[in-house]
Amino acid sequence: MVKDIILPDLGEGIEGAEVSEVSVAAGDTVNPDDTILVLESDKASMEIPAEVTGTVKEVLVAAGNELKTGQLLMKIEIVEELNKKEEHKPPKKEKQDKVSIEKQDKIDAPPPPILEELGSMDHVFASPGIRRLARELEINLQIIRGTGLKGRITKEDLHGYIKLQMAMSAGSSIHPEPVIDFSQWGDIGVQKLTKIKRITGERLQRAWQLIPHVTQFDEADITDLDALRKEMKMVGTEKGIKVTFLPFLMKALSILLKEMPEFNSSLDDANQNLIIKNYYHLGIAVDTPDGLIVPVVRDVNQKSIYELSEELMDLSARARNKKLNPDELKGGTFTVSSLGGIGGTGFSPIVNFPEVGIMGVSRSVWKKVYDKASGEFVARYTMPFSLSYDHRVIDGAAAAAFTSRFSEILLDVSIFKN
Repeated sequence: MVKDIILPDLGEGIEGAEVSEVSVAAGDTVNPDDTILVLESDKASMEIPAEVTGTVKEVLVAAGNELKTGQLLMKIEIVEELNKKEEHKPPKKEKQDKVSIEKQDKIDAPPPPILEELGSMDHVFASPGIRRLARELEINLQIIRGTGLKGRITKEDLHGYIKLQMAMSAGSSIHPEPVIDFSQWGDIGVQKLTKIKRITGERLQRAWQLIPHVTQFDEADITDLDALRKEMKMVGTEKGIKVTFLPFLMKALSILLKEMPEFNSSLDDANQNLIIKNYYHLGIAVDTPDGLIVPVVRDVNQKSIYELSEELMDLSARARNKKLNPDELKGGTFTVSSLGGIGGTGFSPIVNFPEVGIMGVSRSVWKKVYDKASGEFVARYTMPFSLSYDHRVIDGAAAAAFTSRFSEILLDVSIFKN
């Protein structure tokens, strides 16, 4: 029996990837855990396993190819007896998440047909309702990439396409800039953008066009928090854990997001309802040699400062080495971008769609602040920060309340000792 191996869903926001290495050739014998391809997406380097035991009959991709979810990768003649044994093995102890289930479904099912040209929609994977609406609006579903299981076109896919066409017809699309020969004024050099920077740029441009951004600036007194951090840093050093300010900010945000749930939400596909998320997964912007990556730290509200510090060390290291798993790059509810270790007095970060808010943290400084009780100016360690938000969901009063409350939480250092 010959099995078609297709590219599974790589995770939220990852539409495709480039083949950096083909690890097998026709005639090779593979086992389920053997790597057959290495892919480089805009966010990470990923190894694609064979998932079955058998012999490679045909390889349909090569290094440098750009792949899309659902694309046929290769054909493997499977050894049915060995694969049956694999199927009857007791399940692994690790928790199998939704991504791995969908991935297995995609491998076990025949791939959706690869359509070379536009024509009939008979072989498009979509529900009758989606087909009916597409016919009414004279939209050919073959030009829409399905994000559902087995490449099925969902309601969100169709609505997203309609919104894009409306935006383009309204003149909000970016027109190509004229080609300029800069060498006419002097010597130049050409440096190609990394794949991460190219695709991240496209996503940021899309977010900037779709979301009406407003930024609220504020500052927080972190004098007492700095003293606590230094104490915990000494303990952490003995455990091999680096304790920075970021885990404290994350912990404070998890408290605040629970108090003000509209900041921990997303608009639905029709922009009519808020999806309130009762979990607190924070995206943390990490600067890497290839560009900005945003891994997600899950269930921040349930973790201690030391646990968050250890997880941040691990995620940051693997982000810089392109060792993150696709599942670690999705599901965020709010994002933090910290430039405190670099410098600056403030900046306006772009909201990480489909979230509705992002916090930007700048370098803390000592400054003199007037103390009403003593009538004197005293030195306080102050952290400037900003909140960019989706004005369709959040108004200015709520944003100001959010930043003020965030500063208050940072003053109560007792909450960080547990």
